[in-house]
Parts: sequence; C-alpha cells; structure tokens
Amino acid sequence: MSQGFDFTIVIGGAAGQGIATPGNILARIFVRRGLHLHAYNAYQSIIRGGHILLTMRVRDQEALSHGDRMDLLLCLNQDTMTRHLRHLGPGSYAVYNTDTITPVDHQEGVNLCGLPVIEVTGERRNRLAQNTAALGVIVHILGLDFEVLESALTLQFQRKGDAVVSSNVSVARKAFDYAQENFPALASPMPRSPSPLAVWTGNEALAMGGAAAGVKFYCAYPMSPSTGVLHWMARNARELGIMVRQVEDEIGVANMAIGAAHTGARAMCATSGGGFALMTEAIGSASMMEIPVVFINVMRAGPSTGVPTKTEQGDLWQVLGASQGDFERIVVAPRDAHDAFATIPEVFNLADRYQCPGIVVSDLLISEGTFSVPPEKIDMTPPIERGKLIRDANGTPSAYQRYLDTPDGISPRAVPGVPGHVHVVATDEHDEDGVLISDEFTNPLKRRQMVEKRARKMEDYLTRVPPPVLEGDTGADVTLVGWGSTAGVIAEAMEQLREDGLRVNRVAVKWILPFHGEAMVAALSGAKQTLIVENNHSGQFARFLRGETGIAADGHIRKYDGEPFMPHHVADGVRAHVNGLVPGGVFVPEQEIIV
Repeated sequence: MSQGFDFTIVIGGAAGQGIATPGNILARIFVRRGLHLHAYNAYQSIIRGGHILLTMRVRDQEALSHGDRMDLLLCLNQDTMTRHLRHLGPGSYAVYNTDTITPVDHQEGVNLCGLPVIEVTGERRNRLAQNTAALGVIVHILGLDFEVLESALTLQFQRKGDAVVSSNVSVARKAFDYAQENFPALASPMPRSPSPLAVWTGNEALAMGGAAAGVKFYCAYPMSPSTGVLHWMARNARELGIMVRQVEDEIGVANMAIGAAHTGARAMCATSGGGFALMTEAIGSASMMEIPVVFINVMRAGPSTGVPTKTEQGDLWQVLGASQGDFERIVVAPRDAHDAFATIPEVFNLADRYQCPGIVVSDLLISEGTFSVPPEKIDMTPPIERGKLIRDANGTPSAYQRYLDTPDGISPRAVPGVPGHVHVVATDEHDEDGVLISDEFTNPLKRRQMVEKRARKMEDYLTRVPPPVLEGDTGADVTLVGWGSTAGVIAEAMEQLREDGLRVNRVAVKWILPFHGEAMVAALSGAKQTLIVENNHSGQFARFLRGETGIAADGHIRKYDGEPFMPHHVADGVRAHVNGLVPGGVFVPEQEIIV
C-alpha cells in the first residue's frame, strides 16, 4: 500500500444513542483539514436499539473504500465492545465509558482508553455526554489542538443556544485534559492540507447533479435508501426554483415525472428496487411516447422488502428488463459519489437527445455513504443539450409530425402549446402523426416502421459515451471486472495484490445499456484470467456480459450478505483463484465483522 496517513475510526452503539452527531463533527474536522473521507454506516431498520456501526476512514490521499481495519473503536455501549474489541490490532485504540462498559478479551497491544465520564465531567443526567466526552479523547489521540474541537462543537450546537454550546465544550475540555494525562496519542499527529474539502453523501451528490442538470420537477415516494435525494431536493427547492412533490406511491411518481417531462421540463425521480418495480410500466410508456425522463434506482438487498438498510447489486436484470416489449433506454451505474453527481447531467443530455428514459443505478453503499470531495470538482454549470426540442413556433409548419421518421430516427419534439404543433401523445403504438394504430385498426407496415425508427435513433449512442478501458498492469496475471460501486474497492485490492507480486489490472464498467460490446471484447482480449466482482448471488453482470459479448469469466468473486466488499475480500478471492482453491469457480468471502 502507498504510504501516508490512513486512519479508520469506528463508532458503535444502538439506534438512539446519537451516533450520527460525533460522526458528523469528526467528518467536519477532517475535511476542513483537507483530509479525504470515506464513511459507511451499517445500521438496522429500527428507531431505537439494535446495533449500528459507523466506519470513517481518513486519508491524506483519496479514500476509495472504507478500508479493511479498525484503528480506533469508540464504544457507546457494551454490545459494541463485546462484538468488536477482538478485531482491534496492536497499536489501535478503544475508547469507552467505564461507568457502563467493561473490556472483553482482546489482542495484546490495544490501547484501552477507558473514561469515567461522570467523575471527569460531572454530568449525571445527560446520557449523551459520553459522546461529547469521547470526542475530547479522540481529538487528543489524533494529536489535534482542543480549539479544533471547540470550533466544531460550536458550529454543531449553535442553533440550540449558547448554554448548550458552553455545556458541550466544557464536557469535551474535561475529557481532553483527562486523556492528555492518561492516554497515548499517535506518534505522528493527523496532518493538514492547505486545501479544505467539502463533504456530501451519495444521495446529495445525485440531487445536486439533478440541480446542475437543470431539473425543474422532482417527485418521489420515500423509500430507503433513496430518500436522501428527496430530502435534499425539498430542502433546496425554493431557492433553486425546483417543484418537489412527495407522491402517494411509485406508480404516481413515475407518471407524474413523465407528465412533467412531456411539458419540456427536466424531470427526475428516485426510488429503490421495490418502488422501481411499480414504475416499470410507466418507464415503457415514456419510451413509447419518446419522452426523456430520468429514473434513479438505489439498490438495496432484496427481493421484496428484503433488508432495507443493507446494500446489494441485485437489480441489474430488473432495470435491463423493466417494462415489456422492445424499447430504448439508457442504463448507467456510477462508480462513486462524485461520478454520480457528474453522471446526472450526462444522462439528461443523452435522454433529451435520444428522447428516451434514462435509468441511473446506484446502491446503498454510494447513496448513503459520506465522502469528501474537492469543491472545485463540483461543477454546477455543466453543458446542457436539449436535442431536437421545439419551444417556439418559428413560423407555423404546414403539418407537424411528432413522430416523423427521420434519417437518424430522432423526431423533432415540440413542447405542448407551441402554435402549429398540435399532436397526439399516447401509450399505444402510432404512426408519424401520432394517430393510434392499435385501437380501431392495426397496420403491420406502420408498426414495423415505428419500431425501426425508435431503434435507429440509438445507432450513434456508443460514440457519445466512453467505452470501458483496461486499467493497470499490462500483461497482468489477473483481470478484475466490476460494475458500479465495486470500482473503488477493486482498485484498493489491486494495491494489496501488487505487494504480493501479482500483476493485476481491471475494467470498471459504468455505461451498461446500450453496451460497448466490441470495446469490452478488445479490453479483455489479452486477459490471462478474468474474474468478475459483484455484490450479488447470481452473477447478474457476468450473465449480461456473456450475453452481450460471449465472454465467460474464468471465475467470480461475489458477496450477498448485505454488507459491501472490503479490499481484502477481493484480494483474498484473487489469491484463492490463482492458487486453484475455488473448485466451483465462485469465491464468497466471509464477513468477519458482524454488524
């Protein structure tokens, strides 16, 4: 692994113990120092109780995953101590409240930083005082000045008034002083970069991407883990001039978004797999009516209600087969939060050009993760291309044909109400004038003409999106193929494997449909051993790749327990395949940390 500052803080407790607050405060401290952040929150579907584990990895260079290890464990209850202390290695730290928590068996060399919260702070009534006190201990361990924490606490609690700010600062100060006298700090304090970073979640990145793309209508039915997009849109709607609606169900959501898009507005909606299932007939209607609209599917573990708070890449075949019949659509799977932000304007431009639905496939790992981003990479004014959109009459045409059979298959699309451009739009098959051919009469010739027209408009699509490329060592022993959110963890696994002397390269697929089949064949033509990494049981991308290219992978690395890959899971899978230890061809890593 490349050298530098790389430290992982894990906060564990039960829902209702205020885990988010210390996490948010630490995240703010880190990004203000210009350090990169990658956070993953493993939580349950209950309001109080259960077990939550927030993993925050901090680096002085880009953090592509939440990593493999725990360097500091903050235990807010005994359950966290019992579950996770054994995972700490020599030189790591365990911070806990000795009033309520007792250490269990652990490895030699772990620094047990027990804080008698009541004795040190004098707080007996505020059960969340241990959280603030723990921050004082952590800031000392990281080698930071107390003023850094005081500033962050002031910003966090200023809305609650000076008394609350003063109380929290006092508690943190007493804990900080106690830690200075009793606990060791890092040999090398946390570094600082001159360029502060911003912090966002993947859902916020998707929502901001929509705002940058010029979205003027957003609707949704709240469904975890996509609800964060709705929250951001609702919070910023008035300032940005975006109409936001929470709808009664996902069928209504899809049809409302399509209706708004039909008027010429850029419209977007987001859901998860169960909601997307309800949207699929409407998605097909958008293609038949040739209306550009963007749907976001944030995948979670399924089927049915499944595990609503866990991640998976199990919806690929659902989005590929959404609705019935042959129809044109765009499917894209961003690789990380910033990629998600940048992808939304791209998809809107493509959907407008080809007058078809665009489907963006995220997952819980991206959408509910928290990440740093350099502010200069957030471009809120990307190029906007509306395609053959008619907004003004510019002279009344003799006869406007909404579905004119043009050489490129793309028909001029008039916004409703433009003088001289009256037309019929319906979900039935139609001729060039929009007259239905599936009601009082059918016309096989017209039907074939319209099917071929809609298909022809996508013929130059692949020239407008980048093909998959081979990244890494030439002449590699192993080529790893992944799609969507596995890109980062594969990249870090490759670093581990190179330390073993293995030459590894990868192909990280983003644009899925239409697919760059020839480019993919070329990228994998020299592969000695191809392994496909994906977060599902059935190998959905492996099946898709074989259908599109005829390429059958030499082996597979799959995970489907609801938790995301860690880098060593992928590295272990590669080692097992290389050493001939995977007789069935599918390596499934064990989840060592039960959350």
